[in-house]
Amino acid sequence: MSKMIFVNLPVSDLARAKAFYAAVGFVNEPRFSDDAGACMVWSDAIYVMLLTHAKWGQFTTRPIPANGSSEVSLALSLDSREAVDAFVEAAGAHGGTVDVNPVEEHGFMYGRDVTDPDDHVWGPFWMDPAAASGDGPPAA
Repeated sequence: MSKMIFVNLPVSDLARAKAFYAAVGFVNEPRFSDDAGACMVWSDAIYVMLLTHAKWGQFTTRPIPANGSSEVSLALSLDSREAVDAFVEAAGAHGGTVDVNPVEEHGFMYGRDVTDPDDHVWGPFWMDPAAASGDGPPAA
């Protein structure tokens, strides 16, 4: 089996969370979804499990972080600056909060941060392929 990541996130409203993640480009995998959780697929290796608070409580007794706190920031690479902006626009139109941190503009890299409706931080970003591969210097 290839290496994969499954990010588990507690959500207060499963239907709202599923709609948000679908709007920014994730696809629901119904084989691993039910009334207490939804598997949302980003790629062949990246899955996000949206879990109701009751379902989350079956995995841990640790408290769910309060809104406005940051337990983790998850970055997703995209193919272009325009794709980053489209992700952010879709997030804002579907219950997310956009630009929760300053926009990152480094010439060879561009990124913005959003939160989902449950305040989980996502950072869509683009990096110049030559800079990312090491085949060329970062663009100015």
